[in-house]
Amino acid sequence: MSEFEKLRNIGIIAHIDAGKTTTTERIIFYSGKSHRIGEVDDGEATMDWMAQEQDRGITITAAVTTCYWRDKQINIIDTPGHVDFTAEVERSIRVLDGAVVIFCAVGGVEPQSETVWHQADRYHIPRIAYINKLDRIGADFFGVLKEMEQKLGATPLVLELPIGAESELQGIVDLIGMRELRWDQNDYGTTMIVDEIDDSRLAQAREYREKMLDQLSSIGDEETANTLTELFLEDKEISESLIRSAVRKGTLERSFIPVFCGASLRNVGVQPLLDGIVDFLPAPDEVPPLVGVHAKSEKQIEVPCRTDAAPLALVYKIQSDREAGPLSYIRMYSGHLRSGTAVYNIDKRKRERIHRLLRMHANRSEQLHEIHAGDVAVAVGLKMAQTGDTIGSEQFPVILEPMSFPVPVISVAVEPKTLSERSKLEAALHQLEKEDPTFTVRDDEDTGQLIISGMGELHLDVLMTRVLSDFKVQAKIGNPQVSYRESINKEALHHEKYHKLIAGKENSADITLRVRRLRRGEGNRFESEIGPDTLPQELIDAVSRGINAAFSSGIVYGYPVIDIGVTLVAGQYNQSTSTPLAFEAAAAMGFDEACRGAEPALLEPIMRVNILTPKEYLGEVLGNLNTRQAEIVRIDSKSKVESIHAHVPLATMFGYSTSLRSATQGRATFSMEFSHFAPRSGFSE
Repeated sequence: MSEFEKLRNIGIIAHIDAGKTTTTERIIFYSGKSHRIGEVDDGEATMDWMAQEQDRGITITAAVTTCYWRDKQINIIDTPGHVDFTAEVERSIRVLDGAVVIFCAVGGVEPQSETVWHQADRYHIPRIAYINKLDRIGADFFGVLKEMEQKLGATPLVLELPIGAESELQGIVDLIGMRELRWDQNDYGTTMIVDEIDDSRLAQAREYREKMLDQLSSIGDEETANTLTELFLEDKEISESLIRSAVRKGTLERSFIPVFCGASLRNVGVQPLLDGIVDFLPAPDEVPPLVGVHAKSEKQIEVPCRTDAAPLALVYKIQSDREAGPLSYIRMYSGHLRSGTAVYNIDKRKRERIHRLLRMHANRSEQLHEIHAGDVAVAVGLKMAQTGDTIGSEQFPVILEPMSFPVPVISVAVEPKTLSERSKLEAALHQLEKEDPTFTVRDDEDTGQLIISGMGELHLDVLMTRVLSDFKVQAKIGNPQVSYRESINKEALHHEKYHKLIAGKENSADITLRVRRLRRGEGNRFESEIGPDTLPQELIDAVSRGINAAFSSGIVYGYPVIDIGVTLVAGQYNQSTSTPLAFEAAAAMGFDEACRGAEPALLEPIMRVNILTPKEYLGEVLGNLNTRQAEIVRIDSKSKVESIHAHVPLATMFGYSTSLRSATQGRATFSMEFSHFAPRSGFSE
């Protein structure tokens, strides 16, 4: 048994309202970490500790807790489901070894379920699935299995079947142990009642057990597969330990997704899910080693999970605490760190000191003396660290893979109520910017206002509420504005000459630039067709700096530009008057003029909108979408609801939640995330 065998780092991920936090609350309760069950609906959930989370009934920040089950330490990260907080999910998934993906038995594989699934795919995370809310009207266990196959391309391995459905849900059938499990509601489901399978359910249980064994016999481990097949064909008893061993192997290889089921709010099915976490999800040394880049040689280096190696940890989240200062959430990948010792921030190339190490339980903590490879903790005292930074030692300066985050698409102007509060407001906003990679702050030179940008109305609303309540800064907030982009439609060539007297000294430059439109989503690019034999390298570098600076300042309207390729095709210089400053200025001016002659276009963010509505309101919802210039992509019909998928300009979506509520008597829900930029109406593509 390895030293990491008793450790699990898992995340609870899902669509909004699938029951992530409720399930986590049950896990904490049954593992003995909490002596009462906190309910989301009552605003008393342990993991939703922020005042706003309790008021709104949603998870905003990824809370961390540690509990113990069957002598195993489980570090759980409960992540948000709302697309506005996708950065919280992204940075949490980045440091997980395994995940529990929760699906609502009514909503099935919802849009955000797909988003988090693909995020987990990107980091090759082994998963188990839990179909929750089987007690709800419209619950369809087998329908969700079908959607997992169709929408996610997943291969479900059914380990449990529900006994009854909707209000008739009684418990589950365990296909590994071939038994029925029910829970005593008098002690909040702490007591599990085990029975033999009822005759009326035996045929179905045998059918699905055969399917399960058939899937297990095709896994990569030949010895286990052959043994299973042999015993199965000879109709001999197959031990639970052999089945569990095969399920574990297949889960770690991501050959299939073990499926559990239950109703967390009714205390049904959570303990077997805990067994599944311990039995089937990987220990830190059972996932492929992380690959980093050596800061000096830039060679790729594997970082195996070992406690006796050089220390290496990733800062995956920053959170500010009014008393302790910045709290750096770290995942230790190699070696160990002690509190009170100095560490090296490899990205910033600076030394810092860890004052304290903490084990977090939501917003409560206990002190740690040290943290070892494979574990997660909070470091207090790292003032320069940001999300994505690697900390370790100067002897082993390896930078771990950086995280990628989506671009903010909505902006709001904010200004302090009084001039004296401006510096406080700026400090608060910059602190939030440090915590949240999808939140940006900039000064508007024309109006003198501060412009904040984020992922959606709710995202900015939550952050501004924090400014007002947590940081105690009084500020006025403008109406949300769309963050447009600019691009070009044609290719153009431009010759730019620059000549200026600065402090009595001549500065001159002469360059020719070609600009062209790249494919949507390709980004901006600068390249040079001429080399140092035509133009000194320092002047080519100056042109590159000028172009890259111009990318953010726009063409006609001052919005950042996207998907433009710029090529330096010719250049001349004079040894006595040509300076890097002149070439940088010529590049910025030349880029502006070249783009103006290349048919500039204004692009607006198009959102991927997904709406779940009862069938009787489908007409009203579609009519409302048409008034918002929506393009309906498809409509999926489910037993009781319709799932509408559409592309809609962000500019038309302000106030949509209120409009949808009134059109459907509050029964429809929607989610919205950025899809792509497209030409604004009235502009040609």
